Amino acid sequence: MPETTRERLTSGGWKELEFSPFRDAVTIHWIRPFEGDQPGVALLKYEPGASVPRHRHEGLETILVLDGVQSDETGDYISGSYIVNAPGSEHSVWSDTGCMVLIQWDRPVKILEEEIA
Repeated sequence: MPETTRERLTSGGWKELEFSPFRDAVTIHWIRPFEGDQPGVALLKYEPGASVPRHRHEGLETILVLDGVQSDETGDYISGSYIVNAPGSEHSVWSDTGCMVLIQWDRPVKILEEEIA
């Protein structure tokens, strides 16, 4: 039996889930929070214009874009895109249009630049 499930994520099932604040204009729905040395799995919802400042991946990160467009310094990733960010890689992330992503982190990221208020 699966530990947890989320129905119809690729067809908008995420719209029925509850989200909590994560960063400015980015909210999170934890599917499996970090526990000990176990990876974290979540849905991140970016409002139009939202961003996450430059950060370093302390472990492997994988992302599936479920809706909208997520961007970083290397390109724009449309719905259906699958992204793998290697341990030690750095980037910032934003979404001009807003997006929903399914993300798994081996370890929490380290924020390198905080947004200036």
